Amino acid sequence: MMRNVADITMNAHLKGLSQPQTAPVQKMGDKFGEMLKTSMAEVNQAQISADRAAEQIAAGETKNLHGAMIKLEEADISLRLMVQVRNKAVEAYQEIMRMQV
Repeated sequence: MMRNVADITMNAHLKGLSQPQTAPVQKMGDKFGEMLKTSMAEVNQAQISADRAAEQIAAGETKNLHGAMIKLEEADISLRLMVQVRNKAVEAYQEIMRMQV
């Protein structure tokens, strides 16, 4: 059975670099901004879900401690990842600002 395998040779990559970009820089920036907004909304939703699960455990509405802990850890990990992405973006911006033209 043959699978559709992407061409990963150096020649294929060089051909890809020689082709002009089809999307203007502004549209690429818009896509990046939308991706960041979507990611932040997902992190926020994970935090809300984890808070709700913790409240339900504290109020005795549910006995699913295992599920609540999983939600809390997922929210914590997603928040840590978002903070690291923010830090890298700030570092990249600062590096660009230090470049001499």
